[in-house]
Amino acid sequence: MSLRTSAARYARALFDVALKESDPVRIEQDLATIVGAIQQHAELRRTLMSPTLPHAARVNVVSALAAHAGAQPPVAKLVAMLADRNRLELLPDLLDVYRERLLDHQQVVRAAVTTAAPMPEEARQSLESRLRNVTGKHIQLSVDADPSLIGGVVTRIGSTVYDGSIRTQLEKMRQRLIENA
Repeated sequence: MSLRTSAARYARALFDVALKESDPVRIEQDLATIVGAIQQHAELRRTLMSPTLPHAARVNVVSALAAHAGAQPPVAKLVAMLADRNRLELLPDLLDVYRERLLDHQQVVRAAVTTAAPMPEEARQSLESRLRNVTGKHIQLSVDADPSLIGGVVTRIGSTVYDGSIRTQLEKMRQRLIENA
C-alpha cells in the first residue's frame, strides 16, 4: 500500500472525527503546525524517523510537540498513534489529503490560471466570478504569467485543463498543416 493511500485513510478518519468533535479548520491548522515543525527542524525529523529511537520516546516527543503547539485532542492522539506505529512519514501526505477534504467540505475548488502577461486585478476578479458561476463553488485562484504562451489563458480546475493559449492554437494549426501536406 502506498504512503498516499495510507495517509488518505488516516486523513478521512481525522476529518470525520473533526466534524463530530471539533472544528475542522482548527484541526488543519494544528496538523499544519506539527508537520511544519517536523519539516523545518532537521534534527527533530532525523530523531523521530530514527529506527533506534524507542517507541515510547518517539511517542513522548510528539506528544510534547503537540502539547507545545496547543493541538486539539484528535490531532494529538493521531500524531501519538502514528509515532507509536512508526508511521510519522505519513504526516505530509496526511495533511495534503486532509486539506483536500476540507476544501471539498467548504465547497471550495482550486483553480490555477496561467496567462502570457500579468493579469490585472479587475480581470482576475472577473475570471474568478465566472469560474464561481461555472463550478457553483467558491474559487481559490492562483495566477501565474508565462510569456511562452504568447497570448490567451490556460486554466486548470482539478484535473481539467482549459487551454485557450495562442501557443496551443499555433501548435494545432501546425499539426493540421503537417497532416494535410
